[in-house]
Amino acid sequence: MSFADLGLSDELLRAVGDTGYTEPTPIQASAIPPVLMMRDIIGIAQTGTGKTASFVLPMIDILAHGRSRARMPRSLILEPTRELAAQVAENFEKYGKYHKLSMALLIGGVQMGDQVKALEKGVDVLIATPGRLMDLFGRGKILLTGCSMLVIDEADRMLDMGFIPDIEEICTKLPAQRQTLLFSATMPPPIKKLADRFLSNPKTIEVARPATTNVNITQWVVPVKGTSFEKRRTLRQLLKQDEVRTAIIFCNRKTTVRELNKSLQQHGFASGEIHGDMDQPARLAELDKFKKGEVNILVASDVAARGLDIKGVSHVFNFDAPWHPDDYVHRIGRTGRGGATGVAFTLAAPDDLENIENIEKLTGQAIARLESLPETEAEEAERGRGRRTRGERPEPGERRGARRPARATDSEALPREEAIGEERPARRAREDRAAAPRQERYADRRRDRDDGPDDGGWNGPIPEFLQVTLTV
Repeated sequence: MSFADLGLSDELLRAVGDTGYTEPTPIQASAIPPVLMMRDIIGIAQTGTGKTASFVLPMIDILAHGRSRARMPRSLILEPTRELAAQVAENFEKYGKYHKLSMALLIGGVQMGDQVKALEKGVDVLIATPGRLMDLFGRGKILLTGCSMLVIDEADRMLDMGFIPDIEEICTKLPAQRQTLLFSATMPPPIKKLADRFLSNPKTIEVARPATTNVNITQWVVPVKGTSFEKRRTLRQLLKQDEVRTAIIFCNRKTTVRELNKSLQQHGFASGEIHGDMDQPARLAELDKFKKGEVNILVASDVAARGLDIKGVSHVFNFDAPWHPDDYVHRIGRTGRGGATGVAFTLAAPDDLENIENIEKLTGQAIARLESLPETEAEEAERGRGRRTRGERPEPGERRGARRPARATDSEALPREEAIGEERPARRAREDRAAAPRQERYADRRRDRDDGPDDGGWNGPIPEFLQVTLTV
């Protein structure tokens, strides 16, 4: 099946062809025709299946007919995070370049004034996060009575972030006669209840069993000792493997993201970071550097776990096993996208083992353990010469200046003097003096001072019974 078989317009097929895609993914092939027929849709698909294009493409053709009015968007797409909203906007720009559709991005972290100006001109597509949308609605800056199409994307993520009450209120402000598309990787009971309330006779499309992981992703659990130093050292060894081209590393805490990225940069890796404490321009700038290849490693919190479509990510590393098993599915879904293969490593300290067990219960499969790490050719050569490999600087807390053990030859350990080399004269002299009798040491001290007989600390005349003849 090709995109031409789905009923899309010639202009849209031309834009899709410009991107290099020739065949639709299963979710696209199943969802696009009923969306074009104005059906409500429930799409259940794991991340990385092309879900975004399954609603962006038909929306462009549907909205091609009609015109927008001031402060009254014709369609609304709700996304849980700023990054997802920005990515959907990129998809509209990419696929809608041969259509004259207006679009506005309504997200936090950017100036509200510019967003209000765009809305006042009228937009065909409004892409928003629930919080910022409710803010502007409360200020009277936006009307939803002219919105004929609603998309609720990443619904289960909305549930996790506590946005369901906002979504319910937003739905009540839209016209009752509208087309609603709901997409989610899983279908927990609250999302099912939301769909039953606000969707009309929806067509359910499921292309993968909920909570399953992509079969194109090879998964490994890497047991490590329970110290952050051991985790960082193991991670660096994995990152040095030749097949690691681009990688996303996930951490559970924002502080860990910052510390790990700093450590990687100090060890010579080209890495960047993205987390919730960064403002929106900084986060988008880091993502842009990663997409352009200026950095090939991105350290991230779960703010980047869902929906980011970055081509060519070869590896995903879980520096921390995620607290919520669902997040594991979405994290590793950043690789193995679009039919490509990928590899996911999860570093498991003793504190992570319970999280690993919960992940395996959710996915219904055991994750293979990687008990030993292969060395690169460069590491083997360097270690054969007794040197540290590049990027193996001592971490804080690692002993510095320790003597490197001598290498034995012919399977026999060398004597200490031969192994270490010729001792310095001063050191040998100190050792000889330490072994000398007490009287000889006093004689040495007497000669060093060159100020007469050693009085042993006595300030007056030396009594005769204390005067002894010293043989030097």
